[in-house]
Amino acid sequence: MLDDFYEFLDEWNSVLGHTTPAHHKQIMQFLFSIITTPPHRGLLMAFRHSGKSTVVGIFAACVLCLHPETRILILSAESGLAARMVSHIRHILENHPKCHDLIPKTKKEWAHDKITVNRPIGIREPSVICQGIHGNITGLRSDLIICDDVEVPNTSNTALKREMLRERLRELDFILSPNGAMIYIGTPHTLDTIYRTTEQD
Repeated sequence: MLDDFYEFLDEWNSVLGHTTPAHHKQIMQFLFSIITTPPHRGLLMAFRHSGKSTVVGIFAACVLCLHPETRILILSAESGLAARMVSHIRHILENHPKCHDLIPKTKKEWAHDKITVNRPIGIREPSVICQGIHGNITGLRSDLIICDDVEVPNTSNTALKREMLRERLRELDFILSPNGAMIYIGTPHTLDTIYRTTEQD
C-alpha cells in the first residue's frame, strides 16, 4: 500500500512538471508508517524549505483518494495557516488525475476552511476541516488530525501559554476516532517545547 502513496506523490509532481526529491519519499514513508503502525502518533520535523507541509498535503489528499470516508482535522496556531493547508489539499484533489471522482458536482462544502469529497452517505463531519488552536472543536470527530505549526512564538513564548497549548492539545484525544492517527509538523520555538513531550507520548 505504500507504493500507492509513492505513485500518488510521483503523479502529482509529474502534473507540476517536477521529479520527486528523495527526501519527499522518505517523508511520505514516515507519514504512512504513522497511520499503519500503533500508536499512530508521529512528529515530523525537517529543515526549512524541505517541503514537509507540501508532502503532508499530498499525503492527506492520497488518504482521501484511497479512503474517501476519512475525516481530517487540520489544526494550526492560527486559522489562516490551517486554511492554507486545506487550500493546498483542495488544489491537489481538483487537479490530480486520480481524484476526479472525488469532486462533488454541487460543491456545498468546498471552501477555504472545509471541503467534503464524494463519499458514503451518513458522515456528519466534512472530509477536511481546519481550525486555529483556540477555535471551536467541540463535538468534532476525526480519523486523522494534522497539527501543523501549533507551536509558534505567539503560542509558546511564556510558560503559561505553553501550558495552555498543552492543555488544548490534550483535548484532541477526545476527538480522535479509535485507531485514528495524529501527526505533528513543526519546529521548536523554545527549550521547553511541546514537541519534546509529544515525542515521548
